[in-house]
Amino acid sequence: MAERLAPSARHTFEHGGRTVYEWDQTLAEVNVYVPVPPGVRARDMFCDIDRTHLRFGLKGNPPFLDLDLMAPVKVSESVWTLEDGELHISLTKLEAGESWPAVIRGHEVDVVTQQQEQQRLMLERFQREHPGFDFSQAKFNGEAPNPRTFLGGMGGAGG
Repeated sequence: MAERLAPSARHTFEHGGRTVYEWDQTLAEVNVYVPVPPGVRARDMFCDIDRTHLRFGLKGNPPFLDLDLMAPVKVSESVWTLEDGELHISLTKLEAGESWPAVIRGHEVDVVTQQQEQQRLMLERFQREHPGFDFSQAKFNGEAPNPRTFLGGMGGAGG
C-alpha cells in the first residue's frame, strides 16, 4: 500500500494562553495529543471513549475534558496510550474519509485550514487508491471535493 500523506502539522487548541491539546487526522483516524504533568503514569489516568463523546483526566479528580466529539467513532477500534509525557488518543472514524473540522464540537479550526485538510485527505485517498502514481505535487484549483463521497465514496480504501 502507498505511504499515506501525513498531516503537515498538528492543530492546537489553546485556552488561557496554554495548549490544552493538539490533534491531527488521516482518512481513517483522528489523533489527539494532550500534555500530562511530569510523573503521571497510565495507571493514574482514565480515558473513556464513547461513540460521540470523549472524557479523560486523572483518577480521583474531575475530568480534564468531558466533551462531545465532532463526529462518531468506532469505539472498539479506538485506543489511548501514554507516551513520553503525552496522552495519545487514537480515534477511528466511523466514516472513513470524512474531514473533521475539529476533534471536539465547538473547537473548529478556521475555514481555510478546514479546506486545506480536505485537500490533503483527498490526496491521501488518491494515493491509497492509486499507489503507483505520485500525487506529491498535486494541487486543487478551487474547492476540493469531499474525500468520503467523491466518485462513489471510499469503497474498500477506508479504515
